[in-house]
Amino acid sequence: MPAIEVGRLCVKIYGREAGRKCVIVDIIDENFVLITGPKNLTGVRRRRANIDHIEPLDKKIEINKGASDEEVMDALTKAGLVQFMQERVKPAPAI
Repeated sequence: MPAIEVGRLCVKIYGREAGRKCVIVDIIDENFVLITGPKNLTGVRRRRANIDHIEPLDKKIEINKGASDEEVMDALTKAGLVQFMQERVKPAPAI
C-alpha cells in the first residue's frame, strides 16, 4: 500500500490543526503534499504540508489530482466518510 497518494485520508499530527483529518489532493515533491479538509467539514484549509507532519490512514477516496474542495466533499459523501472525517483524533504528545 503506497502511503502517500492522491485521495489518501490522513491525520495532521503537528501544528494548530493537529488531530484533525484531511485528504491528500496533490503530491508536490518527495517532502510535501497538498492537503485539504475540506475546511467547512474538518477545519483543515487547503495548504501545503510536510509529509512528516501527517499520518496516513488505511482509508482512501477516489479523486483526481488537484481536485477542488467540492469534488473532495462529493467523494467523501459517496464513500460515506463524512461522519468519520468530522471525528477528532487525540494527537500524540510532542517529544
